[in-house]
Amino acid sequence: MKRYHVRSSASSILDWSQAEALTDFTFAWEDRAAPKTEFRALWDETHVHFRFDCQDEDLVLPDGPTAKDRVIDSDRVEIFFAPDLSLKPYFCLEMSPRGDVLAYEANFYREMNWNWRCEGLQIDAKIDNNHYTVTGSLPLDTLRELNVLKAGSNEIHAGIYRAEFSHKPDSTIHSGWMPWVNPQTERPDFHVPSSFGVLELII
Repeated sequence: MKRYHVRSSASSILDWSQAEALTDFTFAWEDRAAPKTEFRALWDETHVHFRFDCQDEDLVLPDGPTAKDRVIDSDRVEIFFAPDLSLKPYFCLEMSPRGDVLAYEANFYREMNWNWRCEGLQIDAKIDNNHYTVTGSLPLDTLRELNVLKAGSNEIHAGIYRAEFSHKPDSTIHSGWMPWVNPQTERPDFHVPSSFGVLELII
């Protein structure tokens, strides 16, 4: 399995230059170059912190009455967490460049609980011309309560993704799907065990 090392942060002021840059995002189901996408993560005594930096020349940001309406057809970044690769259950965070969050619990295969809330999640997002950044933090206690971070373990099963939408000439929307781990499925699908890797918390 692919593995990403989440380095420890000794300071309350995060220095993202200390974090490894994960750049292995591809259009797994298309033959075209992927826009620049970087994921970074750090951890401290209380939280896991993460950051996405995404180049985007054509933002798709629909409006809607709820966060779900605004996120589901939007450019976005996503993190899934699971106690194990049975994905029964797993937990999903889909986050837009405007800071909207669609958080839900699911069971394999695609049995969604839209009423789930991610306790303690904090998100900030910023759009700057053809670039957007999404940063966030999750309490370690929340990950432990979900059994995603098990006692005595420093590993988390996680999927890390980007949904890259763009306007087509006929005014319809093209949806492009960029996983960190190529799940080798026939059709685009993040909701499978083969799309997960491991986040390893290291000192």
